[in-house]
Amino acid sequence: MFELIDDCNDLFENAPCGYVTLKADGKIHRANQTLCKWLGFSPNELAGKRLPDLLNMPGRIFYETHIAPLLSMQGFFEEVALDLVTKTDERIPVIANAAEHREESGKPIFTRVAILRAADRRRYERELLNSRAITREQLQLEQAAAKLREQFIAVLGHDLRNPLASISAGARILQRETTRTERADRVLTMIQSTVIRMSALIDDTLDLARGRLGGGISLNRQADVELAPLLHQVTDELRASAPERSIEEHFALTQGIDCDKTRIGQLASNLIGNALTHGSADQPIVVRASTADSRFQFSVSNGGEPIPQETMLKLFEPFFRGEARASKNGLGLGLYIASEIAKAHGGQLSVSSTLEETCFSFEMPLR
Repeated sequence: MFELIDDCNDLFENAPCGYVTLKADGKIHRANQTLCKWLGFSPNELAGKRLPDLLNMPGRIFYETHIAPLLSMQGFFEEVALDLVTKTDERIPVIANAAEHREESGKPIFTRVAILRAADRRRYERELLNSRAITREQLQLEQAAAKLREQFIAVLGHDLRNPLASISAGARILQRETTRTERADRVLTMIQSTVIRMSALIDDTLDLARGRLGGGISLNRQADVELAPLLHQVTDELRASAPERSIEEHFALTQGIDCDKTRIGQLASNLIGNALTHGSADQPIVVRASTADSRFQFSVSNGGEPIPQETMLKLFEPFFRGEARASKNGLGLGLYIASEIAKAHGGQLSVSSTLEETCFSFEMPLR
């Protein structure tokens, strides 16, 4: 059993921290044995010195310009990081706290200073700062690499257009030949179909690159665009690509729309194509478009299994196709680009999915 020591002098001299009392003029009146052992000075050698005399040069400057004015103004300072200098010129990282004892008039009588060794804490702080600097540098490198990748994708997509155009032109020339075999016709048809598909993939890739590089989806807006003919054309093209499927149209477009009609056609094509790919083959796809209350509304509905909630949260992310789409062709950019087109028009693309139907809805202001 430990005996409780009630000796104030022993508590002062052998405390696990350094204690210093300063006179009103700032000179050391008394320093405890703990601090003396740390510094290698005797109590008599420390008496009469000023606290800044025990600091390194940056600490002295900081004390005179910040700590001393703060102590004079508010009568205390807390958790100030300093470096003490020992008799052999070694540095000891410490944390200092101080409080003045003043007369009623506010004149200081003496100051108590408590000093705690902080080598481990200061080391941790330095490591933390170094870690932050390294993380910041790594982030900057990753951002630069990501931007370079996006630029590469943009350049690659652009440069792929020329050889693809040559392939398409060659196929058209061969189709004009009068002496072709049935096999040659099938091959040429396959080539043209592949060219169309590759062209769509390149367009999607370029749109992705533009969005990621900060430019967003580019628009060529026109006022009072009549969208009904365009939407009919998009629907007819997709009917031709899937003649076994039923696509119903319900259009009530009574006003012109301020939009980029090519982009709206791209959005419609992506949504209807998505319904053809993932909707139930024995249920019709319903395409609706209307203008009312200064809004343009467009939706594509299809039957089939409902989309899981966790999948719906990621539907408009680039390259996301989900488990149900893993075997399907494409890059998984169609819904992402449709969503970006909606945003570029000041509108929004949303989705709802139940046991009865899955519906993608786009809405934007007419003007």
